[in-house]
Amino acid sequence: MVNYLINYCKISFYFLIGISFSLFCLSIKFILKDLVYFIEWEILTMQSMSIVMTFLFDWMSLMFMSFVLLISSLVIFYSNQYMEEDYNINRFILLVLMFVMSMMMLIISPNLISILLGWDGLGLVSYCLVIYFQNVKSYNAGMLTALSNRIGDVALLLAIAWMLNYGSWNYIFYLDLMGKNMEMMIIGGLVMLAAMTKSAQIPFSSWLPAAMAAPTPVSALVHSSTLVTAGVYLLIRFNILLVNWWMGQFLLLLSGLTMFMAGLGANFEFDLKKIIALSTLSQLGLMMSILSMGYYKLAFFHLLTHALFKALLFMCAGSIIHNMKNSQDIRMMGSLMMSMPLTCSCFNVANLALCGMPFLAGFYSKDLILEMVSLSYLNFFSFFLFFFSTGLTVCYSFRLVYYSMTGDFNSSVLHPLNDKGWIMIFSIFFLMIMAIIGGSMLSWLMFFNPAMICLPFSLKMLTLLVCILGGITGYILSNVKLFFMNKSLHYYNFINFAGFMWFMPIISTIGIINYPLKLGLYSYKSFDQGWSEFFGAQMLYFKLKSYSLYLQEFQNNNLKIYMLSYMLWFIVLLMLIVLIN
Repeated sequence: MVNYLINYCKISFYFLIGISFSLFCLSIKFILKDLVYFIEWEILTMQSMSIVMTFLFDWMSLMFMSFVLLISSLVIFYSNQYMEEDYNINRFILLVLMFVMSMMMLIISPNLISILLGWDGLGLVSYCLVIYFQNVKSYNAGMLTALSNRIGDVALLLAIAWMLNYGSWNYIFYLDLMGKNMEMMIIGGLVMLAAMTKSAQIPFSSWLPAAMAAPTPVSALVHSSTLVTAGVYLLIRFNILLVNWWMGQFLLLLSGLTMFMAGLGANFEFDLKKIIALSTLSQLGLMMSILSMGYYKLAFFHLLTHALFKALLFMCAGSIIHNMKNSQDIRMMGSLMMSMPLTCSCFNVANLALCGMPFLAGFYSKDLILEMVSLSYLNFFSFFLFFFSTGLTVCYSFRLVYYSMTGDFNSSVLHPLNDKGWIMIFSIFFLMIMAIIGGSMLSWLMFFNPAMICLPFSLKMLTLLVCILGGITGYILSNVKLFFMNKSLHYYNFINFAGFMWFMPIISTIGIINYPLKLGLYSYKSFDQGWSEFFGAQMLYFKLKSYSLYLQEFQNNNLKIYMLSYMLWFIVLLMLIVLIN
């Protein structure tokens, strides 16, 4: 039985990685020859009605698919060992494959209807994966995830209804032609709302850290390259509508605030997976904000590089959690590099790529984005959010390394930490190589016309300066010896506010449901359990009960009363007969 399951994982791995490499080679051909294939597949024709499926193949969709399939294949191979104690690993792999299939559907669709099929598939399967461990926390997280994403699904349905005015749902035909038309603007606004829910921008951010209740391989897949980037990818396709429009500026503000909020919150979090989830949220804010400024290629570039190092980060975190016997608290860790040198090395590579360490994958995209921000016509507030959030990223990354890699091991003395799981190590190593070379490779492929970004020395070095300052701040705030007096408790209210994502999880759950529930309780007390009950069914019941008791007492075999009542009844009957006659 076990051999069959292992083969099941391996078959999926070989199949997906083979398709991934072939799609990558195809995407290079499409870039070099500037090809776009628009394929229409007629599924059914009945008299004058035909059902047609459309697919769009260009370099962007092919490259994104190849990256998604690469990460999916490695995640499935990794799950082989991570989920080895699960008897239903077969079902788990099938769910992951369904998830990947939904994402493929979304990527190659130039049509809003088929996008909705992939979009809803992602929502449904993500719910199944989040509640996979079946406990109260998972159920709550799954419900928050599903209901938050339903808002975006409804917005997409409204956009589909609005597109009836055009005669076709192939939005790709109308973007250039009717880019500034009022109707297209409304459709763009609805699509933007859908993308904001799926990519967890403010005020829909609370579901993303909650979705960490899912198994770690799912987190590696969902929160790096698939579910959360679906919104960004959809907006990349609709990018023409965002440029020079107030909705684009509004998105810039919200995504900048998301980036800042997530970076700030990660500095006060102690759950390993939630820190990485907040880091994902911060990077999504970065993608959305640069996209709203009109640089869609840069957003796509960062989307791909981020997928590589974030999947690696989650896989290393999963390996650590697996060896720590499912403990996720970073305060319980420490000196992991002594016991797990390979995993910790890969973890550090992923962390440095996230921080934008020169010549790793994250550097090529983040540095380019920040230099374009410096070059652009932008207000000071947005500029501040971009650079301060970058500093916060390095700050929480160094804090994470300080807590987990250095110092003393804070868990049990008899610990099972080791690097012997070769299946997990293989997946991690493969992604680490991609996290090192992926950025430069993609920059050569995507931007083969070199562009000169000419900035003053101070602006050119600002990114590096912000990163160094962020790292130093993260070290100082975390170092117990330097910060022995717990001064942070003086700012308890601020820490509570910042560390709890600006109270967004409370607003998204109790904040929305509290008043309707109270209204229901009052109406229940007032009507069902109140006056209507007192004067209605219950009163009728008590009256009939008291009458029947009275009659029962009256007829309780008391001969005198019985005879008297009989005589009275007889006299009354005689009188009536006399009166009638």
